[in-house]
Amino acid sequence: MGTGSRSPRALVTALTVLVTAAAATLTAAAPAGAAPAAACTGYVGLTFDDGPSGNTTRLLDALRHNGLRATMFNQGQYAAAHPSLVRAQVAAGMWVGNHSYTHPHLTRLSQPQIDSEISRTQQAIATAGGGTPKLFRPPYGETNATVRSVAARHGLTEIIWHVDSQDWNGASTDAIVQSAARLTNGQVILMHDWSANTLAAIPRIAQTLASRGLCPGTISPQTGRAVSPG
Repeated sequence: MGTGSRSPRALVTALTVLVTAAAATLTAAAPAGAAPAAACTGYVGLTFDDGPSGNTTRLLDALRHNGLRATMFNQGQYAAAHPSLVRAQVAAGMWVGNHSYTHPHLTRLSQPQIDSEISRTQQAIATAGGGTPKLFRPPYGETNATVRSVAARHGLTEIIWHVDSQDWNGASTDAIVQSAARLTNGQVILMHDWSANTLAAIPRIAQTLASRGLCPGTISPQTGRAVSPG
């Protein structure tokens, strides 16, 4: 046999090496911790209220590591105090919404006071680099016709939620994961930026959604429901 030819066994060995090398290259190119790509049969809205906070950086890291995107309903006072965290939210692929300036009971305020809470937050978020929000979540989910009309004048759609994780009420990590498991196509879940138990739940929430073919979506200003980010 000449030096320019190979035995069948040698060819098989060479092909195996090439396939293994290619697989290793693809694996190395995938982001660490990223969930495998899968077809989306529906979309859900993950939302986090009350940021940005001292927990925001860890939350963003967890969301990115697990291939999740979310809407961050920021308080204006915190956006003004921590503009770099607002920019970090946007850089991490999150959407930024309005959650009032000081988190008051808006239904107990006058119309000018409501307008101040909403308009100052719009300005604070825009100044911080978060863009101009299109979504508004009233504190405590408390609303009325006046709150909705003021929000609408600022180009905002009011977003409440379909599922409450109860993380604000001391819900355990297991309970938060179970809440997320109740989500169905188009629905929105309430969570909070500052909750340590919610932070711990992020990897399992990602796994639970992926197992059901649900992907994190953006919230439509037209319908108030989660839709494809694209």
